Amino acid sequence: MDSSEAEALTHSERKEDTAPSTSSTSGQGEDGPKPKKVSLKRPAGKPANAKAKKHKKVSRPTQPAYTVHQGEDMLLVISSTTSQYSGSAWTPPKKGSKKKKLTKGKVKAKIKKKRTVPAKPKLANNPVAKEKEDTIVFVPQKATDHRWGQSLPEEVLIKIFQMVVVQDGAVPFLCRVGRVCHLWNAAASSPVLWRKVSVGHCWIAPGKNQQPQTEKKIKTTFDWLAQNRFSQLRDFSLHHWTKNVSYAVEVVSQLCPHLRSLTLSYCTGLTVKAFHSLGLHSRSLQSINLQFSEFQVEGLLEYLENHGTQIKQILFTHGMKNDRLLTAITRGFCPDLEFLEVNTKLDSKDCELPVCIQALQMACPKLKTFRMLNVRPLHKKMRTGADSTLGFPLLEELCIATTTYSYMTDKDLWDILFGSTRLRVLDLRGCSRITPSGLSKLPCLELECLFWGQYFSSSVGLSSPKAGIHMVTQKWRQTLQQLDISNQLFTAEDLEIAMSNLAQATEADTLRSLNLSGTRITPPALRSVIGQTTALSYLNLSSCRYLPRGVKRIYRGQKDIHQLLDKLD
Repeated sequence: MDSSEAEALTHSERKEDTAPSTSSTSGQGEDGPKPKKVSLKRPAGKPANAKAKKHKKVSRPTQPAYTVHQGEDMLLVISSTTSQYSGSAWTPPKKGSKKKKLTKGKVKAKIKKKRTVPAKPKLANNPVAKEKEDTIVFVPQKATDHRWGQSLPEEVLIKIFQMVVVQDGAVPFLCRVGRVCHLWNAAASSPVLWRKVSVGHCWIAPGKNQQPQTEKKIKTTFDWLAQNRFSQLRDFSLHHWTKNVSYAVEVVSQLCPHLRSLTLSYCTGLTVKAFHSLGLHSRSLQSINLQFSEFQVEGLLEYLENHGTQIKQILFTHGMKNDRLLTAITRGFCPDLEFLEVNTKLDSKDCELPVCIQALQMACPKLKTFRMLNVRPLHKKMRTGADSTLGFPLLEELCIATTTYSYMTDKDLWDILFGSTRLRVLDLRGCSRITPSGLSKLPCLELECLFWGQYFSSSVGLSSPKAGIHMVTQKWRQTLQQLDISNQLFTAEDLEIAMSNLAQATEADTLRSLNLSGTRITPPALRSVIGQTTALSYLNLSSCRYLPRGVKRIYRGQKDIHQLLDKLD
């Protein structure tokens, strides 16, 4: 070794003895600082105790690189390489690394930069989990952990979708969930979920014009649904469609051989061609509902004439042209008809409907439900003079309710129900000419629901008091479940006898609904029926003039009704 090399080596050794060594610090690793750390220089301007304070921060025991925090409903695992040095003025280097010597200016700059970063909050009073326990608590999430729907069996998804379909319908729910993933698409494509479909406003807001591109999109989508989803379609409904109605009916009739029910509500444009398609392809069709819809009556009349034997339910709206349907039915086009409903809008002025009851009884002996809602039937006699000897032997429900006035008399009611021994529901709301004696003579012995309230009638409040309601309750006190005599001007004594009849029923849980609004019911009469009936869950006492002011309201629930007894005492 020559003189120059020896001189350089001596100079370097002297330099190592005077300057702080960063390599010695890096060699400590995570085992804590060594005693040589006391040779660090104190920056200028610092107090004397700063050196000891800095030494105290560095010499604290080693902590793991994570913190376990127990929240309200989960464990939070905070993993950070700087969490154990929160609040320190310097960051120790990694094990085995070497850093260059830092000047005083750089150290000051680094300390200033560190202080600008907010320190993470210290989790006091929370024990630090061990490494062995942490491996059990902290489980890294995989990419597919949050996709729980992909791990469900397809049968379970179908059951879940089926409950939603029953409540909200198949469209658009199934169309939306089918776009989630392959599994959900397969479950939503199950034909079992598409047996009942109802389609309302779609692609266009009501009242706006339909563009040609929109019309093409509607037809394309409808074709795809019929070909890929409607293989087991049973019930199909369209609502508020003003265009493409005939096209939709034709497609459904051609591609849905199991179609049993067709409903068109507030639709327009149903043509004769659509009825021809129904006759050719829909051999299982049993129900047609065309209420509040515009259609070509000639097409439906032709359909009923050729295929009326398979129809069991017909519902339509009263009108000048539509009344021809009732005439066709009385001629025997639908001998197996079980459900017939004719209605009209509440604000309609022309509500009179001529009908021959005797002809209808002979043409439809299997009729079970006969409804004329807000329609005033005008009875016509048969030209031959022959009367029906059977009436409606299977009739279970008769509704002749109206919001204005009715021409129905006791004789007219008897002509309809003289053979109906199975009647369960009788709705005579608005029929002010019917008397209690006429009701008591009816052949039905197990009537369950009697609706005889007077609503929106000009004669309410002008008639003189009448009696006889006790004959009605005496006849059906064992079977009546719902009774509505609102605004009927029966005397207080008559009502008291009627209520006592209901209280004397053999089974106390028979009566469930009682509407006495606007009547002369008294507290003693009311107390007798409430105290004996245990299943009564609806009681209407509004506008009852003979009751205290605090009890004139509607009561819902058995608890609410039985609390009324304390107020009546």
